[in-house]
Amino acid sequence: MKKTLFFFFILFIFFSFTEKKHPYHVGSVEINYNLKSKTFEITGRFFLDDLENGLSKKYGKPFHFNDVKYKAQINEALKNYSAEYFKLKTDNEFLKINFVGYEEDSESVNIYLESERVENPKKIEAAVSFLYNLFDDQINLVHIIVNGNRKSEKLTYPNRYLFQQF
Repeated sequence: MKKTLFFFFILFIFFSFTEKKHPYHVGSVEINYNLKSKTFEITGRFFLDDLENGLSKKYGKPFHFNDVKYKAQINEALKNYSAEYFKLKTDNEFLKINFVGYEEDSESVNIYLESERVENPKKIEAAVSFLYNLFDDQINLVHIIVNGNRKSEKLTYPNRYLFQQF
């Protein structure tokens, strides 16, 4: 009996390491206030395969980040996706958020956004729900930096709202 259990334990460990997909769903979003431009510079970082699948599910067609022929489609999709799944409010006013672009490597994608100008933000609210349309265990780590003061929060599906005072 012990040999059988040991055998299944070894098989379980072996097959858990041969799985190509990562076992967790996490992304990060940094919201950094730039004193010079008086805008928030936002960077979202997500696993490439998760973002491909999230966009595909949302828009009903395939997206492939490492294929140049999809670049225009991906830009448009990320612009729309970001507008729906990321909102930023300062001092009770929603800010207009512009899609700047994205960068990819073999495992992750960085999405770049920038807010309209805002003077001396004190109260910051954000709604961050990237990849909530795909995973019910998605975690988004959100970092807000204003005047060098950094505050971080972990948002776990379905929680999407955070509030910070500076």
